[in-house]
Amino acid sequence: MRSRVLAGMLGLITIAFMVTGTVVYLLQLSTMDNRIDDSLKRSVEEFRVLAGRSTDPALFPEHMTAEVLLYTAMQQKLPSNHEGMLSVVNEKIRWTAPEVVDLRLEHDDEFVRWASSKASHHEIILESVTTSVRTYRAVSVPVVLGEQTTPAHLVFAFDYSAEKRALNNGFLMYLLVGLGVLLVAGVAGWMLVGRLLLPVTLLRDTARQISESDLTQRIEVVGRDDLAELTITVNAMLDRLEKAMVSQRQLLDDVGHELRTPVTIIRGHLELMDRLDPDDVDQSRDIALAELDRMSSLINDLVTLAKSNRVDFINPVATNTGTLLDELLDKARPLGERRWRIGHRSEATAVLDPQRITQAMLQLCSNAAKFTVPGTTITLGTNIADPNAKVPRLRLWVRDEGVGIAAEDQARIFERFGRGHNSKRTEGSGLGLNIVSAIALAHHGRVSVTSDVGIGSTFIIEIPLHEGGDDH
Repeated sequence: MRSRVLAGMLGLITIAFMVTGTVVYLLQLSTMDNRIDDSLKRSVEEFRVLAGRSTDPALFPEHMTAEVLLYTAMQQKLPSNHEGMLSVVNEKIRWTAPEVVDLRLEHDDEFVRWASSKASHHEIILESVTTSVRTYRAVSVPVVLGEQTTPAHLVFAFDYSAEKRALNNGFLMYLLVGLGVLLVAGVAGWMLVGRLLLPVTLLRDTARQISESDLTQRIEVVGRDDLAELTITVNAMLDRLEKAMVSQRQLLDDVGHELRTPVTIIRGHLELMDRLDPDDVDQSRDIALAELDRMSSLINDLVTLAKSNRVDFINPVATNTGTLLDELLDKARPLGERRWRIGHRSEATAVLDPQRITQAMLQLCSNAAKFTVPGTTITLGTNIADPNAKVPRLRLWVRDEGVGIAAEDQARIFERFGRGHNSKRTEGSGLGLNIVSAIALAHHGRVSVTSDVGIGSTFIIEIPLHEGGDDH
């Protein structure tokens, strides 16, 4: 990954250098062309001004001829770097630039032939001229005085090859600097990417050390960037994974222990059963069926808990809380000879899964009936907590007049196979309240209990009245 990230970074830098360099080179080339043409046009304009003063005796005391005008113009013009000039009369070189001028046009025979033969007698010609020596950007200015018939021209030319060579040398320097920058960026990038990917390296090394039997390894958080956030997230995931694995092991241990007991009971009675004694056979059969029923209930509860982690565990729909409470009361009455009543009713529409909430409430009602005596009162109710809050919460509760739950047992009874001191091993699977808690959590809610030993208990399921509530 380090090499790929660095290669991608250097590739982007290279593309940026190439695009920038190409654009700058083309712009400078266009600027150079415009500068050369402007300089040539300015020279032509200066010659025109000079020719316009050909009748001035102070400037031209002698008789004005083409040769005199050309000579005067070349004396007053000092070519710039890479610029040269010459004058042609009757297709032959008449005057050349001073010796201080480096560009000697008269030494290039091919250019001289162009200046002598292709030049127009009436129009100014501005074009590029390529010879075996170099390429020129040249302008030829015809000189016409009165009825003069002898062709004469003044020629200005730039060494275009030299100008472009200077531009190319500058661009070559740009490329060398760019290569140096890429080299420095590569070294710095290698170290920087290595530092940035340090959490990933730690993640890889930690993942290698993690096994099914050891989930305690964690990644060191380095920095405060996105990778640090990733590290924190992965550590949190490892925390959840460790808890899940611990919970799984505990579940397997508990399930093995819970299932081993009825199997042992059934095996023991079957081994000791007197097949010739009908009463003993019937008794063993009844015990085996009872234990099998308990095993079946345990398996069903485990399947329900396994489904509680799935997205489709609940199917929330808009539900009238008053109607739901009435149906709960009707379904709870067969659970025991108790005075079943409704204590408080809130008429509202809640978004919940009525089947799962009914399952949870009937489990609470079953527990209430199990730990109370006939004739006592079990009260069901609903109310809205914080109705003016952004997310009001619906409370469904079951209150009994039973034996109560000791303070040290109130948290443990919601755990998997958790039982209070008042319960017996043969009473249920020990998963009922854990299922209630799972249903409440699936609704983004919670379940709680308040209890006094010898007085009674109140179990409360609290969930958001609408979807999208916060988890608690």
